[in-house]
Amino acid sequence: MSLLEDEIDDLLDDAEPTSDSIELYEHYRVVADKGQSLLRVDKFLFDHIEHVSRNRIQKAAEAGMIMANGSAVKSNYKVKPLDVITVMMDRPRYSSEILPEDIPLNVVYEDDYLMVINKPAGLVVHPGCGNFTGTLVNAIAWHLRDNKDYDPNNPQVGLVHRIDKDTSGLLVVAKTPYAKTELGKQFFNKTTQRTYQALVWGVPNSPTGRIESQITRNPKDRLQMAVSFDPEVGKHAVTHYTMLENYSYTSLIECRLETGRTHQIRVHMKHLGHPLFNDERYGGDIVLKGTTFSRYRQFIQHCFDTCPRQALHAKTLGFVHPVTGEQMSFDSELPTDMKQLVEGWREYINTMD
Repeated sequence: MSLLEDEIDDLLDDAEPTSDSIELYEHYRVVADKGQSLLRVDKFLFDHIEHVSRNRIQKAAEAGMIMANGSAVKSNYKVKPLDVITVMMDRPRYSSEILPEDIPLNVVYEDDYLMVINKPAGLVVHPGCGNFTGTLVNAIAWHLRDNKDYDPNNPQVGLVHRIDKDTSGLLVVAKTPYAKTELGKQFFNKTTQRTYQALVWGVPNSPTGRIESQITRNPKDRLQMAVSFDPEVGKHAVTHYTMLENYSYTSLIECRLETGRTHQIRVHMKHLGHPLFNDERYGGDIVLKGTTFSRYRQFIQHCFDTCPRQALHAKTLGFVHPVTGEQMSFDSELPTDMKQLVEGWREYINTMD
């Protein structure tokens, strides 16, 4: 059995705890041998399922997805001879095969070893729950369909990092296993350079700042991440921000990432009290600052219509070329929706003077 760990992450992250009222679908089945010695079920599955961490298996057990002989069990359940161990989900299993799809790509750089892509907002990066086709990796597979050395189903090549579906901007793709390994080391060692631009609600008290915390899944809402200051909970995250423009009720900021955690900028800015403009998941899609005048409310609604997503763009990307050793630096303009949004705020503030 084999499924990319990223895909298993997507399945587990989106799945809800199971209950008797939910129809379950079998994704994995392992029958213990007659001579099986007593072994924790998380260790047992870790030994039998490729490309998945023991931590992910433990989370699946906590969500009620691990069954022994048809009954949900916890991670410490001891597997016995001839036990039937299954991984159940609340939706049918889908094929993990990534097929080429003719989807337009904005390739800003390409050589024999890597590509840099400017992703539009609205394009899902990788197949997952509810988005099994029409993703960026399907588009990359089409773009490289004549490259016999590039297998889109080989985890040793492909995307080196991700950005959210409704975030636009720059991503790097490795064409060879060596390139992916070397680029992955740079991301792990925090030697890459990545800046984002975002429109946020309100004006930060300080024009520059550093946010350091753990980021973990919000226990009250599985679709959200949250800040934690318990070093034993979540993953370490660091964001530096600089205010570029002050619009009184909103601000254009630049964020520089030291780490790349899920929803990092969105979570950190909400923690500061400045959610991203029109970020539905983190409460930025309502009027959080400003007046009660009807003209202002109409202006805000026009802004939401102009940029119908969180106002976040991965603007710059820098890394050392894995083969040539050259410093590579890329910059992308704000996409049309964010550019119009920013210009609209500039004009609105000017009319207030």
